[in-house]
Amino acid sequence: MYLPRALISKLYIHLQNTRHPLSPPVLILVALEPDALCACRILTRLFKHDYIPHKIQPVAGYADLERVGRELVSPMMETRGGAGGVVVCLGVGGMADLGTVLGLEPEGEENTFGKVEVWVVDSHRPWNLGNVFGGFPLEPETEDATTFAARSPVGVKGGRIDRTYQPGKGGIVVLDDGDIEDELSRERDAYLALVDMPDIEDDGEDLGDSDDDESETEDGEGAVSLPRAGQKRKSWDFDDGDSEDDDDRPRQRRRSNSSTPIPESPRRPAQRGLISLRDDAVFSSDPAEPPTAAQPLRAPSARTLRRRLLRLRRENEAVLRDYYRLGTSYSEPIASMMYSLASELGREDNDLLWMAIVGVTSMELYGRSSAGIAVPVRSSEARPASGWLGVRGARIRQLLRDEVRRLNPPEVGSGRVLPENTGIIPTTARSPEDTSIRLSPEPKFLLIRHWSLYDSMLHSPYLFSRLKTWSETGLKRLHKLLAKMGVSLVQCKQSYTHMDMMLKRELRTKLLKYASLYNLDELVPTVDTDGKDRGGAKDGWGFVRSWGWRATLSAQDVGVVIGALLEVGKNTPAADSHQPTGGASSQQQLQQHQLAIDGQQAAQNPSEEWLPRFWEAYDALEDIEALKAGLPTAQFLHKAIFTTGTTLLKKKQVSHLRAFRMCVVKDSPDAGLFHHPGALTKLALWIGEALAEQEKDATGGRLAQGGRGTPLVVASLDEKRGVYIVVGTGGGGGPDTAFMDREAAQRRAKEREEREERRRAREKIREEKRAARMRRREEEGGGGWRGRGGRRKRGGGILRGRGRG
Repeated sequence: MYLPRALISKLYIHLQNTRHPLSPPVLILVALEPDALCACRILTRLFKHDYIPHKIQPVAGYADLERVGRELVSPMMETRGGAGGVVVCLGVGGMADLGTVLGLEPEGEENTFGKVEVWVVDSHRPWNLGNVFGGFPLEPETEDATTFAARSPVGVKGGRIDRTYQPGKGGIVVLDDGDIEDELSRERDAYLALVDMPDIEDDGEDLGDSDDDESETEDGEGAVSLPRAGQKRKSWDFDDGDSEDDDDRPRQRRRSNSSTPIPESPRRPAQRGLISLRDDAVFSSDPAEPPTAAQPLRAPSARTLRRRLLRLRRENEAVLRDYYRLGTSYSEPIASMMYSLASELGREDNDLLWMAIVGVTSMELYGRSSAGIAVPVRSSEARPASGWLGVRGARIRQLLRDEVRRLNPPEVGSGRVLPENTGIIPTTARSPEDTSIRLSPEPKFLLIRHWSLYDSMLHSPYLFSRLKTWSETGLKRLHKLLAKMGVSLVQCKQSYTHMDMMLKRELRTKLLKYASLYNLDELVPTVDTDGKDRGGAKDGWGFVRSWGWRATLSAQDVGVVIGALLEVGKNTPAADSHQPTGGASSQQQLQQHQLAIDGQQAAQNPSEEWLPRFWEAYDALEDIEALKAGLPTAQFLHKAIFTTGTTLLKKKQVSHLRAFRMCVVKDSPDAGLFHHPGALTKLALWIGEALAEQEKDATGGRLAQGGRGTPLVVASLDEKRGVYIVVGTGGGGGPDTAFMDREAAQRRAKEREEREERRRAREKIREEKRAARMRRREEEGGGGWRGRGGRRKRGGGILRGRGRG
């Protein structure tokens, strides 16, 4: 089932009204991602406000999800001695068959779910359609209710929950961010058609385009096998070959080209009767009106019915197959969804808004877009850049900026000019009690408030790809840019907070003056966005929050630190290193080498190492001192990314294959860091953005794959476990092109409908004119001859003749 966005608070209000002190706690399953952590912080804040007991369980992968289902979720079912309850999945389960993985739909049992209700909030796509349009206990079968739709719970139609739905019976509820309602109508119709379709053995017969076997007699060969009462339907499969499943994933029935788990078939009730051999309304016309008296209508043979059903089933299967073959992509961040829930309940405040902002920003840091893991590329005249997630991402950021203005009104009558309004990024709070959120013209540097200006520019992925700082020429280009700006190397290698105030005040102006000489047009927000805070867009501006005199951090800083804590952990030997320079000393290299050795000696199951990091990152989201303690870890990780990426590019270790590029991380002293998929994804985005810029410069501004760039595959060898960790990126341009292409397709479909409507209107006018002319001719002709066809009207009757007077 899916819950429309307009009813996002329906389930929570019911939970709030029905909970009592003896109710079982709500189980929250959380992915090890910054966006999921922020969403969890928002949801637990709501639970604490309403005194709803809850338990948080981090989930490290599909194998961990299956273990949690077996140990924690299944015992909640009433059929197994539990009392039912609610399970919330944040960032997990959207692409898996949760009924099977969590053990809520055991084989051979009619009572499913056992009053356990699962809420799914996930930004991963594609959806598992069994969760979206199914995932509920069926009503008892009666003579009038034998189909899947008829046995759906009250208030559920086509998988959609309306206001009359009453929670409490259990099931899987997917919270829709708008994609299901707007874009999955074809998939919904195909899924519901397949659910009620009887079993037919498909032997790959060529059905052709029409039923040409009407003359064949009815026999037992190829007859439709009707299900018996209580019989479970056999599963259908798109592929005949057997597939082996990884240890880290639940057992899935098939895979797509993008390794997305896909359910084998829509589930259907035990008794199916939507289409049967005796269904005259579907396959026969009224026998009381035969075409001629001499030839009565002949009922279609069993072979004909079988071919019709096979053709219908293949058409619907093709719709589902095309949907799953779209590959992995991402939709609206779940932190934004949780903030929408808080807003519907009237609970929004600065703390929840900050969690939503950090969650949205972290999605951008990991390159997650509507085209999968995608590398942003600079804009061109043919395709202007619209940022992460294209138009949709711009709308989300604009809504967040509006919320910042609403919850943090400017000070009236203070007479002070705020530093962010003069182009200076704020580094301190306005007062000891200042915890407000502000908009800031953030440059595309990395951790600039906590690093030197030189290190912040050197480790910026934006400058790494545009200036090509992995080479000596690129470093000279960076030094030349600083020289033109009038900043000496001695000054820029000082801590940014201790730099000369006049230099910081003029930094943005100088960057805007010289950025265009180095293709850095998007390095810092332009001046024309200033002074438009009242209802203005302020495109490109970032978010900054202060914690009194203790710290001032941007949302990007927090996202970088939380990600580093999840991927590396704060107990690393290099976390104590505070060297400000960009190069790595011998002591730091030794520490990095020791970290790699420690990573290789980790347990065979990486989740045992990853799960403790979850609580470190979770605490850092609300403890500013723990967050500041994670800054050295973030700096250490990005130094390793810079060193490894520079080595791979300088030594030309990136292989250019026909369809994609590939590189392997195995001999680097930092290889142990990249055994985590999140750290490896950051390295892949770092290298992919540089390769996309190289490709664009080499081809005169054109990128392969329809403007998306050549995909990149990066692998890291984990020798201890004997496996490769592999991630892939879309090459570039994905965040813009996917959403824009989809909007263009919708616009073309709308234009096509309008043209068809105009054509029908013109046809209707022509028919009316034609009928009017016929009436006039009949009135003027009276009883005379009708010249065409030899028809003559005389006294209201029609006589046939040869047309001669």
